[in-house]
Amino acid sequence: MASVTQWHASPRREASMISDSGTGEVRVPLSLFHLDQHQGDVDLVLSRAEAAELQELLSVLTAGRPVSVAAAR
Repeated sequence: MASVTQWHASPRREASMISDSGTGEVRVPLSLFHLDQHQGDVDLVLSRAEAAELQELLSVLTAGRPVSVAAAR
């Protein structure tokens, strides 16, 4: 069985995230890879709260501190 560390996802090229105001869903289009070979595409579907939490976590990991949405624009 392949190790999970051999798999990764990247934002899908030429695709944009979509927010649905009716359902509150945020869809992030991703491409899935195994050992850098494309395996397919999938949408990561998050609630607004989950998307905000992920954004905050990513800003801490990349900038070392939370970045507010207003400051990021």
